Amino acid sequence: MDGTALPETRSTCPYCGVGCGVLLRPDGQGGLDVRGDPDHPSNFGRLCSKGAALGETVGLGERLLTPKVGGKTAQWDDALQNVADRFRDTIATHGPDSVALYVSGQLLTEDYYVANKLMKGFIGSANIDTNSRLCMASSVAGHKRAFGTDTVPGTYEDIDAADLVVLVGSNLAWCHPVLYQRLLAARKARGTRIVVIDPRRTASCDGADMHLALDPGADVALFNRLLVALDDAGATDPDYLRHTTGLAEALAAARADAAAPTGLPEAQIAAFCDLFARTERVVTLYSQGVNQSTRGVDKVNAILNCHLATGRIGRPGMGPLSATGQPNAMGGREVGGLANMLACHLDLEHADHRAAVREFWQAPALPDAAGLKAVDMFRAVGDGRIRALWIIHTNPAVSLPEADAVRDAIAGCPFTVVSDITARTDTARLADVLLPAAAWAEKDGTVTNSDRTISRQRRVLDAPGEARADWDILAEVGRRMGHARAFDYSSPAEIFREYATLSGVAGQFGRDFDISGLADLTDAGYATLAPCRWPVTQTRQGGRFFAEGGFFHPDGKARLIPVTWAPPAARTGPRFPFRLNTGRVRDQWHTMTRTGLSPRLSAHLAEPFLDIHPADAARLGLAPSDLARVTAPTGGAILRARITDAVQPGQVFAPMHWTGETAPSARTCALIPAACDPMSGQPESKAAVVAVSRFDAAWYGFAVSRDAMTPDAAYWALARTTQGFRAELAGASAITDWEAEARRLFGDAEAEVASIIDTARGQARIALFRDGHLTGALFAAPRPMALMRDYLATLPGTPAPGVLSGRSPADRPNPGPVLCSCFSVGTNTIARAIAAEGLGSVEQVGAALGAGTNCGSCRPEIAEMLRKLQVREAAE
Repeated sequence: MDGTALPETRSTCPYCGVGCGVLLRPDGQGGLDVRGDPDHPSNFGRLCSKGAALGETVGLGERLLTPKVGGKTAQWDDALQNVADRFRDTIATHGPDSVALYVSGQLLTEDYYVANKLMKGFIGSANIDTNSRLCMASSVAGHKRAFGTDTVPGTYEDIDAADLVVLVGSNLAWCHPVLYQRLLAARKARGTRIVVIDPRRTASCDGADMHLALDPGADVALFNRLLVALDDAGATDPDYLRHTTGLAEALAAARADAAAPTGLPEAQIAAFCDLFARTERVVTLYSQGVNQSTRGVDKVNAILNCHLATGRIGRPGMGPLSATGQPNAMGGREVGGLANMLACHLDLEHADHRAAVREFWQAPALPDAAGLKAVDMFRAVGDGRIRALWIIHTNPAVSLPEADAVRDAIAGCPFTVVSDITARTDTARLADVLLPAAAWAEKDGTVTNSDRTISRQRRVLDAPGEARADWDILAEVGRRMGHARAFDYSSPAEIFREYATLSGVAGQFGRDFDISGLADLTDAGYATLAPCRWPVTQTRQGGRFFAEGGFFHPDGKARLIPVTWAPPAARTGPRFPFRLNTGRVRDQWHTMTRTGLSPRLSAHLAEPFLDIHPADAARLGLAPSDLARVTAPTGGAILRARITDAVQPGQVFAPMHWTGETAPSARTCALIPAACDPMSGQPESKAAVVAVSRFDAAWYGFAVSRDAMTPDAAYWALARTTQGFRAELAGASAITDWEAEARRLFGDAEAEVASIIDTARGQARIALFRDGHLTGALFAAPRPMALMRDYLATLPGTPAPGVLSGRSPADRPNPGPVLCSCFSVGTNTIARAIAAEGLGSVEQVGAALGAGTNCGSCRPEIAEMLRKLQVREAAE
C-alpha cells in the first residue's frame, strides 16, 4: 500500500513530560512518518530532535516477538500461567509482601491503573513502585506537604506570560527543548528575563540574564536567603498569607540558615533576590537537579515557600512548575503507581480512603501501609524478602543507584518476570520469563504531561509477532490468579471509564484529581478524545489552582515549611575528592532502548564522557580524548574525558544513558550511592563522590562495520550509524595479532583483508571486504587516533577506496560530528559555511543550513562555535 494514501493519526510523543502532540502516518511498509501536531496545546507543532526522529525507531531488528521462559520460546498460555502460578505460590508461602512490581513512566495510564489495582487491591501488597521514583517523588512529597495533595498549580501558558523564569536544576534546553523554545519565544516577544540556577554551565545558560553556579545541594540555602530577602523588602503578600500557615516558622528557619554556604558571591545572591522581589510574574521551573537529592523535598518546599509568601501562585505567569522527565510520570501518580499512594490522589494510610477504594474495586483487602520504594525494593530483592519480581518497561540494572548491586539482586531473585519491547537490555537478560509488550505507536491509551494535560496515545501500527498491550498482559495474570471478574477488561476505553469513575469518589473526599466528567465517555468518544487538562468535572475543566487559596489540607490552608540546608549525603575527602553530577544529553533518552536505534541521534555524542575542569585535568595529567577511570565507593567506570570550564573545579559530570549493551564500562549509576530523601525515597543522583585518574590503555581503537560487532576490550562504546555501527575501543593489554582481532570483532573469518600494520609503532589499520564492499574497518594505535570518524562511518557496504587512510577524499568534505540532529548538519559543515559566507549569528547559520531552526536545542552549541571562531580570528 502507498503510505501517502494513509491518513495521519493524532498521538503523543513517548519521551519527556512535555507531552508533545505528534501526527503519525504509516508508510505502508512498517515504517512511520512523524511530524509535530500544530493543534496540540503543549507544542503547537514543534518537536525536539528525539521526537523528530521517532520514525527511525519503529523497526523490528531489536524487538522481542515471542514469550520466553528460561531462555526458550514459549506459548503465551504457558508463560502467563507460569507467572500466575509462581506469584500465587510465592504469596501462599511467604505472604503478599514477598512479591513486587517495578513499573515505569513508559506505561500508559490504563496499564498503570491495572497494575496498581492488581498489586494493591488483589495481591494485597503496596510493593508496587515505578522508575518515576527516580524522577519526581520529591516534588510529589513537597506538593503534599505544602498543598495537601500532589497538585501542579500552573500551566505551560504561565511560561508565555511570565516576566521572569527561574530554571532550577533544569537543563531545559536539552531535557525539555520544546518548553525551552517556548521560553525563548516569550523572551523575544515580551522581554522575559531568565535565571539559571545550576552548578554546571549548560545549554540553558545561553542567553540567560543570570547564571547562579551554586554548590551542589545548596538550593535550600539559596531559597532561604530569597525568602528572607522577600520579607525584608516587603514583597510578601499579607492578603494571600491568610490562605497559609507557617510563615513565621519558615522565616525563622531561613534566618537561622543565613550562614549556610551556597558557593555564590554575595552580590550575585543580592541581585537575584532583588530581581525576584521586584518582578510579580515569576515562574520557578525546576526538575531533577532539585528532586534527585537526599534533601529533595526540602528543596521543593523552599521554592514553594517563596511563591506562597508572595502570593505568586495560580495566576497567569506565576507559580512553581515541576518539569517531569517521563511521558506519563504524572499519569502514574494519578493512578497510585507509587508505593505510598492510592489511586486518584487518595492516601493509602487514610482508613476512609482505603475503604472507599476497596469497596469500589470489590477487593478482598488493601494494604494499610506504604510498600517498598524503588531503592528499598531492590534491597529487599537482594536480601531475599522479595522472592518474585515483575519489571515492566524499565531497566533498573542500569538506572538505579548502586546499579551493580541491583543487577546482582535481580540475578539472584528466585523468580523474575520482565515485560518489555526488547530482550536486549541489562535487565531483560536476567529474567526467568520475558513477555513481549506492544510499543509506542502499537498501543492505545492516555498519558498526562507536566501541566496536567491528558492526551491520547493511539495505535497506528500492528504490534509485531505476538506482542500484547500491557493492560492485557496484567489483566490476564489477574484472571489466572483467581480474580476474573475484577480484571474482565476488553479495551483501554473500558479501563479509562472505571478509572474516571473512581476519580469521582476521590472528588467526594475533596481531592484535587477528578476526571469524573469523562466517566461516561463512549468508545467512540475515547477514540476521538482531544487533549484536556484535569480536573474535568460537570462544573470545572482545567485551569490553575490556588489563586484564591483553596488548598487541600483539612483547614483549607497551605503550609509554609521550615527547612534548613544540609550538605549532600556523600562527603568528599582524600580518597574521593570530586563531586559527581549526572544527567541527560540532548539526543538520548534513558537507557537508549529506543533512541539508540536512530543513527542521527547517536551521531551527536557517540560515546559516554566525563566533563572535567581544565585545572583538574592538568593536575591529573588528563589530555583531550584521554580516557578517565572514575571510581566511587559503590563501583567504577571508564569514560572519555571532555575538558571544559562548564563544570567547576572539583566537580565532574557524566551522562546516564549508556548500558552493558552499548558501553559496559560506562554504567554511570554504578557510581551513585543509594542514599535517598527520607520522605520521598528519591535517590541523590546529582552529588556522588568519586576519584578520577587517567586510564592508561595499552591501545586505542576505532571501528566501523556493516553488521553488529562483538567488542572485547576494557573500554568500548557502540553506536548505530546509517551504514551499520561504529565503536570506540581501548584495551588494557597488547594485541599481538591485529588481523585475527579484526576478524573476531567483525565475526568474519573468510573476508578479504587489506591492512597496514606497523608492529614497531603498535599501529594497525585493517579493512575487511566481501564482494568488493567494506564489511568492517579497525584502526588501532597506542594513543587516540585523529581520524575522520564521521566520514568513515558512511563507508560500510560501499567499495570504500582509500579507507585505510582514515580520511575523506578531497572531493568529499567531511561533515564532522553531527551538531544539528534534526537536519543532520555537522560541525565542519557549519564551520565551513561560517568562514565562506561570513555568517555571524545563529540566525544566519540557520538561514544558510537549517541548523537550529527546528527544535532549537543545538542553538547554544552553534553560538559557542561562533564565539570560539570569533575569538580565534581576533587572536590572529
